[in-house]
Amino acid sequence: MTIEDETKTLHITPWNTVLLNDNDHTYEYVIKMLSKVCGVHPNTARGMATEVDSAGRVIVFTGSRERCELVQQQIHSWGADPLIPWCKGSMSAVVEEAE
Repeated sequence: MTIEDETKTLHITPWNTVLLNDNDHTYEYVIKMLSKVCGVHPNTARGMATEVDSAGRVIVFTGSRERCELVQQQIHSWGADPLIPWCKGSMSAVVEEAE
C-alpha cells in the first residue's frame, strides 16, 4: 500500500464550533469577534450574528476537532462587550461533531 492509498482511505471526521446566543453582546461585538477569530468577511459575520440571535446558535467554523477547540478558546477569551455595561465576559461556544 502506498502513502497515497492510505491518504485516500483516511477519513477525518469534521467538527463544528457553534456560537451560542445571549443577550449581553451587541451585533457590533459579534461581527468584530467573528471577523477576527474566524476570518470571515464582516457581511458573513453579520449574517451569523443574525442567525445566532434568531435561532439561538450558529455554526461559525468547521474543521478538525483541534482547530474547532482553538476557535472555541479564542471566542471564550475575546472578553466582555464594552458597549454593554452589565456584560461580564465573552460569548459561549461549544464544539460538536458535524452531522
